[in-house]
Amino acid sequence: MTLGLGATSTSTGLLVERVPALDGLAPLDAAERLLDLPGLVLLESARPGRRARWSYLAADPLAVLEAASDGPDPFAGARRLLGRLAPGRAADPAAPPFTGGLAGFLGYDLGRRFERLPSLAASDQPLPEIRLALHDLVVAWDRANGAAWLVGRAVDGDLERLRRRRSELLDRLLAPEPSGAPASAPAPDPPRAFASNLDRRAFEAMVERVRDEIARGEIYQANVARRLVAPWAGPTWPLYRRLRTGDPVTHAAYLDLGKGRALLSASPEPFLALDADGRVATDPIKGTRPRGATPEEDRALAAELLASEKDRAENVMIVDVLRNDLGRVCIPGSVRVPRLCRLERTGAVQHLVSTVTGRLGGGRDAFDLLAASFPGGSITGAPKIRAMEVIEALEPVRRGPYTGTALWIGADGAMGSSILIRTFVADGSRLTLHVGGGMTWRSDPTEEWEETRAKAHGPLSALGAVEA
Repeated sequence: MTLGLGATSTSTGLLVERVPALDGLAPLDAAERLLDLPGLVLLESARPGRRARWSYLAADPLAVLEAASDGPDPFAGARRLLGRLAPGRAADPAAPPFTGGLAGFLGYDLGRRFERLPSLAASDQPLPEIRLALHDLVVAWDRANGAAWLVGRAVDGDLERLRRRRSELLDRLLAPEPSGAPASAPAPDPPRAFASNLDRRAFEAMVERVRDEIARGEIYQANVARRLVAPWAGPTWPLYRRLRTGDPVTHAAYLDLGKGRALLSASPEPFLALDADGRVATDPIKGTRPRGATPEEDRALAAELLASEKDRAENVMIVDVLRNDLGRVCIPGSVRVPRLCRLERTGAVQHLVSTVTGRLGGGRDAFDLLAASFPGGSITGAPKIRAMEVIEALEPVRRGPYTGTALWIGADGAMGSSILIRTFVADGSRLTLHVGGGMTWRSDPTEEWEETRAKAHGPLSALGAVEA
């Protein structure tokens, strides 16, 4: 069946189309042509890297899941949704890895479905612990060569609906003048000051409490955070545009959740990558320094980070956690660590990053991998479950989407995801930003406080804001 403009669709309803006319349209600008549609998703490689080759844009999903399923499998509903899509793989090896499926986020507290944890922190953000939307059409840009693609899958076998929606989407994207953005008054200025829910003394006391837990032999490491808050009930897209252009990173994401709610992420950290052949990779970040004001200072800070026994130990401990998580669902002997503690930089900070790989065992899928690994070890600690108990006891509010994951899951079994750090959460009345870090016995509370300020600087300054 031919759909035109070079599109191809097999009898199974798989659509793969190169659209050269979109090669020159930036994903940010393309998204603005779809702003009046519900459920806009932009997963963008704002600064391409090894696992950040593709940018994906989708909107107007055919179904939305906003709650974990009851029963032993919290992903049962998501599996059913994904099963509505036409199966198969793209024959063209240059085609995008994501050709239609689920896109959205998992909040940190979905981890309660996999482990028994105390309930101590206040839950004050009206957001679901899981939100996955079924997208039959996705626009993808290959950041390696600029090529644009339109890909998709028939839902419930309805090829005619796929054809119609494809034409409507292309009409919007190829129109001489953007028609998606509704006419409105100029966007209000972003918040100028964010207040921390923990002052310096309280945060440093929390770090000391972690050190006490380590001294008692309860844990080796725990990731703890504080939350910055500003009132906000205005539009969210202009804020994302500022964030994206002000602090470009490898895993930028905008998720419209409706009712004035959205996630605006400038994350440097991937979570889990899974290809259609079952190859798994994860790249934990542990160890941070700010960027220097001069090249000489920048190099000195990098050298300090690379020489830091504390930061290296922190990174290696999390690598061990992730090796264990992947080992629960990967083929025995397939889990490897091909890269350990390499230096990577963003505009505001520089990190130590490692890589853990494996191959998914027979009969396992992306949801099994998530269940075994979520939430990520790099933002919990070691041992993981005890560290999560410590987090619940020390942090005054639930994390919500923070340190959860933004992700896509394809009908062919592939998945891409990022850790939701450096992420603003708009909940309809406020804009929040968590900042934290991994604490070990060697952690200095004052230095850890300053590290959270350095981590907040990039996203806040992108909005023209400061920490009050």
